[in-house]
Amino acid sequence: MFQPSKLALALAASASMGFCLSGTTHAQEQVERIEITATQRVSAQTTPAAVTNLATSEQLPGMRIDAAELLGGIVGVQSDSRANYAQDTRITLRGFGARSAFGVRGVLLRLDGVPLSMPDGQAQTSSILLDEPDNVQVIRGPLAAIYGNAAGGVIHWRSRSPRTTATQVDLMAGGNDAQRAFVQHDWVNEDKALRLAGATFTTDGPRPHNRAERHQVAARWYQDLDENTRVVVRLDNNNAPFLQDPSSLTPAAWREDPTQTVGRAFTFNTRKRIHHQQASVTVEHETQSQAADISAWRGWRDVEQYLPFPGSDLNGDGAVIDLRRDFTGVDANYHLRLPALPQWQLSTGVQLAEQNDRRYGYVNNFGERGEVRRNDDGEVSTQSAYALLQWQPLSAWQLMSGVRYNAVDFAVDDYFIIPENPDDSGSASMQQLSWMLGANYAVSEQWSVFVSRGNGFETPTLTELAYRNNGTGLNTQLGPSTNQQWEVGSKWRSDALEAAITWFHIATANEIVVDQSNDGRTTYTNAEQTQREGLELSFAADLSRTWSTRASATYTDAKYSNGARLPGVARQQAYWQLRWQPGADTQVQLVGDYRGEVAANDGNTVFAPAHTLWHVAVQTQWLWQDLKLQPWLKVHNLTDRDYVGSVVVNQGSGRAFEPGIGREVQAGLRFNYRW
Repeated sequence: MFQPSKLALALAASASMGFCLSGTTHAQEQVERIEITATQRVSAQTTPAAVTNLATSEQLPGMRIDAAELLGGIVGVQSDSRANYAQDTRITLRGFGARSAFGVRGVLLRLDGVPLSMPDGQAQTSSILLDEPDNVQVIRGPLAAIYGNAAGGVIHWRSRSPRTTATQVDLMAGGNDAQRAFVQHDWVNEDKALRLAGATFTTDGPRPHNRAERHQVAARWYQDLDENTRVVVRLDNNNAPFLQDPSSLTPAAWREDPTQTVGRAFTFNTRKRIHHQQASVTVEHETQSQAADISAWRGWRDVEQYLPFPGSDLNGDGAVIDLRRDFTGVDANYHLRLPALPQWQLSTGVQLAEQNDRRYGYVNNFGERGEVRRNDDGEVSTQSAYALLQWQPLSAWQLMSGVRYNAVDFAVDDYFIIPENPDDSGSASMQQLSWMLGANYAVSEQWSVFVSRGNGFETPTLTELAYRNNGTGLNTQLGPSTNQQWEVGSKWRSDALEAAITWFHIATANEIVVDQSNDGRTTYTNAEQTQREGLELSFAADLSRTWSTRASATYTDAKYSNGARLPGVARQQAYWQLRWQPGADTQVQLVGDYRGEVAANDGNTVFAPAHTLWHVAVQTQWLWQDLKLQPWLKVHNLTDRDYVGSVVVNQGSGRAFEPGIGREVQAGLRFNYRW
C-alpha cells in the first residue's frame, strides 16, 4: 500500500525554508517535534522560536467556508471574519497584516510547501479547499523573517496524504440558507495514490445583497519513484462566479441595525467574480545524510469587481476592476547533516517567482460596465536565497542562525494615455537582507527557555502601489518597511500539560499603512515609525479521562511613534475551549472567544467595541463495517451578540464597521466508506 515518503513527512511544512517544524497538540498520537532536516528530529522544546502546531480536528466542526475556522485560539493570530464573501478573511499576526483592505498582507501563507502568497506578498484564503488541511502551523517572530518578503508571520497548512482507498462525502447546511457539499475519493496503490476532491457552496448571506456562490475542484497525484524519491502533482480550480458585496456600515448605522445594507450597494450592484487556478509539481529526495526538494508552480487568477461609485473621472481609475493575473515560481532546497558532525545541520535554498497583473478599470454605470478608465500591465519579479545553520554545542543548548536575501522588482506599463490621464508607466526595485539569531536552553526534559533576535522587511504589493491620492499611476513614493524583532519565551511540556509564554518587541520603520480608503479604493503610505510589544500565553491540558481544555491569551500594544494605536489591531484577545468526551465516539465542545476594542482609524476617533462570543458544538460517529457516519451540530454566537467582525481601516466615508454574524445553527453529516 502507498505510504507518504519519509521526506514528505519530514518536509511537509517547508519548501521555502528547508526545514520543518512539525508537531501536534494534546490528543495527538505523535510526539511534538521539530524536524530540521529529513534525518534529524529534535524536540520542539529545543528550538528558539514561537511556533504553534494545531490539528484541525481540535477546532470546532463547521462548514469550512472561512479560514478563521482553522485558526481559532492560536495565540498571536487575529482572524477577522467579515461575513462578506466578496472580500476575504483578514489575518493579522502580531499586528502584521492589519492594513489589508482585502485578502492577506504581511503574513505568508503556504499549503503543503507550495506558496499561496504572490511574489509581492499578497494572498487570499478563498483559494484554499479548507476541508483538506489536517494541521496548521504558525511561525511568529524573528524565525518567520527568514521566509523573506512580507513574512511578519507564516501560516502553513498541511494535508495528510492518502492512506487507503476510500470515499468521503460531507453534506452541510446552516443559517441564511447556507448549503455546502464536499466529496473526496482517494485511490491508493503500492507506490502511488490519487486524490480527487470537489466542493460547492451557496448562501443568501446574513444581510441583503450578500449572496455567494463558490465551486472548487482539486486533484492530487502521489508517486514514489524509489524508496528515497517522491513526486507530488497538485491541480486546483476554484471558481466563485457570484459574490455580492453588501459593504460596510457607519458606526451609527451598525448600532441602529447591523443587518442592513448600504443603499449604494444596490444602486451600483456591488459584486465580485473570482476564478483561481493553480498547478504545482514537487520532487522530494532523501538519503541518510542529506535531502533535497524542488517545487514549481504556475497559476492564473481572474477578478471582476464592481465598486459602489461611478468612477467616471478621466484622471481616475474607474469603479469596475477587471484584473487578469498569472504567476509562476520555482523553489529549491538542500539539507545536509554529516554523520561525522551530528551537532551541525545546514539548510540552503533559492526561490525565483514572477507575477503579471493585466489591469483594466471601467466606469460603473449603475451595475453595468461603462467606458474604460484604466489599462495597464504590471509585473513583479522576486529572487531570493537563504541559509540556515543549526548547532548543538552541548546537549542542553540549541543555537540557530539564518540569513535571507530578497530582491523585488516592480514595473508598470500604462496603455491608457489621454490629456487628462498622462502616461503613468513606472518601475521600482527593492532589496533587503533578513536575518535571525536564536538560542534555546533546556532546563529539564519538560522545561526550556529561548531568546531570538532578527530583522525582516516587507515591500508594498503591486495592488498597493497601483493608486495615489492625487493623480494616477504607480505610487513611487511608497517604499518597503523594515522591522527589528526581539523574542523571549519559555515552554513546558509534560504528558498532561503543554504551556508557553512569549514576550516580543517589534520596531518597524516606514510601516506600510492605509492612507485613505473610499468605497473600495484604497491608497497607502509609509508611516515614520511603529512599535509592537506584547505577551502571548497558551496552554492545553487533560483535566481528567473525559475532560480537556485549551486556552490562549494575547496582549499586543501596537502604536505609532506619536502614541496612537495602530488601527485594525486588537490590544487584548483571549480564547477558551472546554471539551467533554463522555465516550470514545462522542464529544461536546464549548468555546469562549474575547476580543478587545479595535481602532478603525489613525486618529483613534472610531473604535469597534469589545465583545465576547460563545459557541457550542456536539459531534459523534457510528461505524457499520466499512461505513462510518459522523454527524455534528454547532451553534455559532450562542447569545446572539451584536459585534463588529472586522473594521475597514481609515474608511474615508465613515463606513468602518463590517458586522459579524448573529446566532446561527449549522449541521453536517459525513459519510466515509473504505473500499
